[in-house]
Amino acid sequence: MKIGVLGAGHLGKIHIKCIKDIPEYELVGFYDPMPENAAAVSEEHGIKSFDTIEALLAEVEVVDIVTPTLSHFECAEKALNAGKHVFIEKPVTNTLDEARQLIEISTAKNLKMQVGHVERFNPAFTAAAPYLKEPMFIETHRLAQFNPRGLDVPVVLDLMIHDIDVILHAVGSPVKNISASGVGVVADTPDIANARLEFENGCVANLTTSRIAVKNMRKSRFFQKDAYVAVDFLEKKSEIVRLQEASGDENPFSLVLDLGEDKGKKEIIFENPKVEPVNAIRQELFTFHQAIQNNTTPIVTIQDGYEALKVAHDILEIIQANLKKIG
Repeated sequence: MKIGVLGAGHLGKIHIKCIKDIPEYELVGFYDPMPENAAAVSEEHGIKSFDTIEALLAEVEVVDIVTPTLSHFECAEKALNAGKHVFIEKPVTNTLDEARQLIEISTAKNLKMQVGHVERFNPAFTAAAPYLKEPMFIETHRLAQFNPRGLDVPVVLDLMIHDIDVILHAVGSPVKNISASGVGVVADTPDIANARLEFENGCVANLTTSRIAVKNMRKSRFFQKDAYVAVDFLEKKSEIVRLQEASGDENPFSLVLDLGEDKGKKEIIFENPKVEPVNAIRQELFTFHQAIQNNTTPIVTIQDGYEALKVAHDILEIIQANLKKIG
């Protein structure tokens, strides 16, 4: 399946490397508007650099959009109108209206779109996912050390949106209420943000994000009836702590809780699911190929991307309103 990449910056080069490792794709080439960068990437990877987006579109079936967010809509609109399936990095677009338009175009033309919410493919999360059953409280921390790259967008759209997508997927219930706060320290937009999401099914999620932290951290904890699920997205580790009915012949080394006559005894089980060494970006691009090939729904749909973007924008609006009150 012939594929082309739009954008050969830091992340675009990673995508190019991953696509070259997927035999189901034929990497035709890429387009980057910076001539010097395009020449360097072309030489480094031994692939063709196209002079225009239109020239690239004419030779491919699939387009991988890894450009700055502000150009996502323009690139995706051109690709869809040219009849190409589109993989697009997160956040899906800059505005909700742009995302809605892409949904309409891709639906009308019966073309596949997948959004690059890569943490869905993180091996630590995929190992823990089978244990997630109606979580009722979720806590996430996504902290990053300062890096000038990415300051053009608020931390909510840059980092927190990863956790928003994972949480919306895990909970599967509409958001009922949002409260949030944040502050810009080195940028004009928030560098640190906290949000509390309340869902219609009663679940509550507390998200904390910073891009000026002293150390990197990407951890999520899910609490549900009789179980606690911890996912370390950075270290690629998962831990499950769950309760089960204690058997009659108890192991003397097992941890057993006596909950009284009504509830009896329960044993505490500790599990560390095996986490396979998987390249999450490679995996998401491969699954998109499978969705096109088999005419199935992509794992992270354009609608998923829209829903995560909507919550992110709602959080940003609340933060800005709160800052105006104190400013």
